[in-house]
Amino acid sequence: MTKKRVLIADDFLMSRQVFEKAIEEAEDLELAGSFPSAEEAVDFARNKYADLVILDIVMTEGMNGLSAAKRIKDIRPETKVIMVTSMPEVSYMERAKETGVESFWYKEVQEQPIIDLIRRTLDGESIYPENAPVVNLGNALSTEFTERETQILRELVDGCSNKEIAEKFDISERTVKMHITSMIQKTGFRSRLELAVKARTGGLVIPD
Repeated sequence: MTKKRVLIADDFLMSRQVFEKAIEEAEDLELAGSFPSAEEAVDFARNKYADLVILDIVMTEGMNGLSAAKRIKDIRPETKVIMVTSMPEVSYMERAKETGVESFWYKEVQEQPIIDLIRRTLDGESIYPENAPVVNLGNALSTEFTERETQILRELVDGCSNKEIAEKFDISERTVKMHITSMIQKTGFRSRLELAVKARTGGLVIPD
């Protein structure tokens, strides 16, 4: 039996070790490499072959997993990719699909074991959760924000002014202020700064 080669890139050692152990215990899989950075995974793909790559999205330094996935797909389109994350950022799944990523797995919300996801993805399936995890932001749930509010919140976290946000979405500054006020009221926070900080640290929205 020819074993399928799996590559891992995750800057969190414990997660990396969990993936390594699952692969090493599987008779049909082989660990091709395991790295703490996305750049190393891209370099590996450029010089060596892996049937599947597991990429964490948020890295503390350097390239993020989504950017790495795009580069790996450009280098080796046949290589399957599974994105993994512990962050509930609402845009990640859509961005992964746009990049051509086959499957997606939330570390803290495990709908199925990672080893099952690896095998199904290698067999040609594309597997995504139905929804991002629901998290609290102050007194509100992440599902209580409208799509426009989430878009504005992302720009707010990125440090944009009301004028910059209004120009980006072709709306008035008054409308931007109205949405921010609505989010502050929902969450119970005292200011736009607290709203932005809590949204960023909670992983609800993460700037590129």
